This record gives sequence, C-alpha cells and structure tokens, in this order.
Amino acid sequence: MPLEHVQPGAPLPIAERRTAGQSLRKLVPRSLHATWEVPADRMDPVKRIIETDRHRISHLLPIRYDRMRASPLAFLRGTAAVMAADLATTPASGLWVQSCGDCHLNNFGSFASPEGTAVFDVNDFDETLPAPFEWDLKRLATSFALAGRARGTDQKACRQLARAAVQAYRTNMIALAGMEPLAAWRTQVDVAQVIADVPDEKLREREQRRLAGIIDAGRLGYPKLVEKRRGAWRIRARPPLVFPLTQQGDDTHELAARSAFESYKITMPEERRLLLDRYRLVDVAFKVVGVGSVGTFCAIALLATPDDATLLLQIKEARASVLAPYAGPSIYENQGQRVVVGQRIMQTTPDLFLGWTMDPGDDQRCYVRRFRDGRLAMISAELSDVALAHHATLCGATLARAHARSGDAARIAGYMGTGGVFDAAIADFAASYMKQTERDWRQFLDAIKSGRIVARTP
Repeated sequence: MPLEHVQPGAPLPIAERRTAGQSLRKLVPRSLHATWEVPADRMDPVKRIIETDRHRISHLLPIRYDRMRASPLAFLRGTAAVMAADLATTPASGLWVQSCGDCHLNNFGSFASPEGTAVFDVNDFDETLPAPFEWDLKRLATSFALAGRARGTDQKACRQLARAAVQAYRTNMIALAGMEPLAAWRTQVDVAQVIADVPDEKLREREQRRLAGIIDAGRLGYPKLVEKRRGAWRIRARPPLVFPLTQQGDDTHELAARSAFESYKITMPEERRLLLDRYRLVDVAFKVVGVGSVGTFCAIALLATPDDATLLLQIKEARASVLAPYAGPSIYENQGQRVVVGQRIMQTTPDLFLGWTMDPGDDQRCYVRRFRDGRLAMISAELSDVALAHHATLCGATLARAHARSGDAARIAGYMGTGGVFDAAIADFAASYMKQTERDWRQFLDAIKSGRIVARTP
C-alpha cells in the first residue's frame, strides 16, 4: 500500500539531513512564520462555513452551530476549512508530513490499546492529508492560545501556552531525529505515566483512580453503553444524540450502516476478519459526534457472540479533506481509505478493527474503528482544564512523534534549530490568529442573530 508522502531516493545520514534542514532557513527564514496578514481576497468565514456544510445532514446543522457558538475555541474546532484556507497563504518550509489536518487540543486524547492499556495520541483523522508540517503546529498552538483566553488569561500568558506546545514539539523532534528508525516508530505516550507526571497531587490521585475504573469497565464491555432487553443486546438510546436505527419506520440509515459494515469486512486483513466473524451484528444506532463532524453520517454498531461477549464499532462518513484544495487531492479515491492510511501512519498504537467501506454501489465512503469510551477521553480533557501548560507540552510532544513517522525528523529538526527562534515565531502567529478567530466568531454570532444561520440546543 503506497504512503501519501514523497520518499527520498536514498536515505542520507542524519547529519546531512539536519544540515539540509538548516539550509532551508535561507529560503524561508523562521521569523517569517510569525506573520498573519488577512488576505485581501479572504472569503467571508460564514459564507465558507455555509458552503462547506451544503452536503451535511441538514437537520443536524443547528446542533453543530449551537456547539460552535459556545466560544472562539469551539468555533475553531468547527472551522477547519476556514483555517486551512488561511494556512495556505502563510510561509512554509517545504517539509511535508502526514498531517492531522484538524490539529487542535481536543483532537488529542486517551484511548485503550489492543492490550487494554491506556495510551495518549492524536485521535481524529477525518482531515488527514500530506501537508507542510507547520500547518498542524500553527493550528495546535492557536488552540492553546484560545484555551488560555477562555480561562481569562492575558495575551502574554496565552502566547506562552502556544509557545510551550511548539517548544515541546521542537525538542521532541530533535530527540526523535537522533533515534534509530524502529525505536522512533515505536515510541508512545502511556496515560498512566502522563497522570503520574501531573504536579497537582489531588488531581493526580483522582485521575489515577478514575483511570483504573475505566480500564476495568472496558474489560467488562462498558455496561453503561449497552443493555440486554428481552434477551437481545441493544445500544442504550440517548436522544437526540444517540438513537436506534433498528425497527424504525424509515430504515434508510440502518440499511446504509449494515451495508457499510459488510463492505468494510472485505478491507480487513484475513486474520482480523476471522476475529470479526466470531461476532454478529445485533444493533445499530445513529450518533451525533464532536463539533466539526456534526451533520456527517456516524453510526455505532453493536456486535455480540452467542455467549454474550460484546464489541462496539463506529462507522463514520469520510469526505475529502479540507486541506485538499491547497495541498492537493489524496492519492486515494476512497476517502475512507485516506483516513485509515493516515491514521495508521500517525498513530503508534494501531486499532485492530480499523478499516474502510468499499461498496461500489454507494458513493458514500466511510471508515470503521473500534468505538472509544468518552470517559477515557475525558481524562485528557480534565488534565487540559486543570493543568493546561502540562497538556500543551504533552500535545506538542505527541504531534512531533506523529509527524516523525512520515516526515524527515532530521530535516525538520535542523530547520527549527536548538534555540527559541522558531518557537517564538509560531507563538506570535498563534497570538495573532487567536484574535482573527475571535473576530470570525463574533461575525458568526451576528449571523445567528440575523437568522442567516440557525443554531439550536438539542
């Protein structure tokens, strides 16, 4: 399976690649990354949002807009297309990686590895595509600046949060550049160790207890998410965000989900298909997810064995990446395959059930992964709330590891350097783009007030 990035003709020694990265500073000085200037032809952000959402499920859009109006950070989460267009106008070193494409602090989180341990990593790849490494980093830094602003910190402190994420990225990329490729490829972040490093003792002890409870729940099959009714396993309904698709008057979505699941199995390696065949699909529910994904098709599939072992999978629609107009289209025509390949490249811990759908009679492409319990992700969210600077360092380091798996760590490290010039430049950009996001958010709120778009709390 080909990777979506350019490989050098022959590997060069680390020292030569680092020097090549340093030479790029003459072409694109690091200080240039500090600049954010509004392009004269910049599209009205509300218009871009409306155009981007044209093909989403229309009756869910008011929920999406309601979530986006909560804060400038929530708005940023829902407007990856807006920032992608803006990032395309900024300087880039020419060093590309498999990018997340929607890289903000809420798209990092904790989840269970196949072995049952909790790991921390990038966890959303809907927009993944090869792109300049700076794009992910600028979006991540901006999200931390906005998170600081939401907590009432001043401009200087917001900038420092952004800089902490960039500094962690740079120092970890330098470390990865000097490692043997296999060792660098295998590096991962253990959530238990992340919690152990939290400076607040009370928070640390509370999260350690909660982590233990969640891991135990995972071994029991997450009883709060599923239930047995009249002898049959069912997904618990939580309308209007989770509702059953089985035994409904309109079976369109149920049939789509079941068809997607069957075609997905074809893309799985044979040994994993054998594992899947030990379960049978017993229930399907529609789920409203996230902020950026609201309005796209997403379903939960519940599988069970005759002996009551259960498995939850998530089936999610995949569309062309928001980066495609600026970084070029994916080499994969199937957008579900694009997401899966990007995730496999960027994540250290693979999902055993990751795959894509390929029904030739359906133009809706999806990808499938194991359903993740939100309670485990909330550990990362709470750490973000209470220990934001610690979380910024963690996310920056994690992004470096993800980028180093596809990009040339030595060249990127050589370009960034060992001093703080690059850190300061990206932090300055984040502080400026934070203000741009706040302006766009206020314009978005005005559009809601005027009735141009409709926002409704579910």
